[in-house]
Amino acid sequence: MTTPELHLQTCFVLDADARIASTREPNGTRGPLFSLVRGLSSCAWAIRQDVPAEVALELDRLARDEPALVDFRDPPIHAQRYFEALAGRARPRHGIAQGVAFSFPEVIAESDDVVVVSSESQLERNFRGWIPGEIAAGRGPVVAIVDSGFPVSVCFCARRSDSAAEAGLETAEPYRRRGFPPNSSGTRRQFSWGASRRLRCPSSRHRHRAPVAPPCSALRRMRERPRAL
Repeated sequence: MTTPELHLQTCFVLDADARIASTREPNGTRGPLFSLVRGLSSCAWAIRQDVPAEVALELDRLARDEPALVDFRDPPIHAQRYFEALAGRARPRHGIAQGVAFSFPEVIAESDDVVVVSSESQLERNFRGWIPGEIAAGRGPVVAIVDSGFPVSVCFCARRSDSAAEAGLETAEPYRRRGFPPNSSGTRRQFSWGASRRLRCPSSRHRHRAPVAPPCSALRRMRERPRAL
């Protein structure tokens, strides 16, 4: 399976026709109208179930013509035509989300200053929205950087499929844009999460999305409205 295919299947539940049925997460949403993942050697894409057949055929035709990624900053060559095909369903200024993705290396070194979070109660001081039982139900492993004994920045399982899991990052509001802790705290969390995940499921691959240059792939998605993932 190529990196773009792995990323696509980890992000979304696909039906028998490879159409997007929902996002692959607890309480998943319908997902984007169209998702294109571009890699260094190939591309992968999927279209939501409710997109009319004739529009889906046009999107599929355009996506097949997309070249492999050369520079992750380059937009898809048919970006405007995707919007035109989805006229009335996606708004060019607000209907697109994009970012990059990379896979963890085979060998992952754990960090000594990252701790494992085993209960949602540990997150109550600095985070909102965590539901009791969520970690055990699939968000785990959760690893964190702590301050004064409480997690202030966490890495967790955002989405998972049978072949991969995707990391999610969250930092408590007072600690954002402060460089806390200094020197690549996000990287330490990500790699500690990957190591923990691999210990639980040695055959599983791991992915992370972040706003940095991608060793493996870049993606661009069209949505009906902006939504942070």
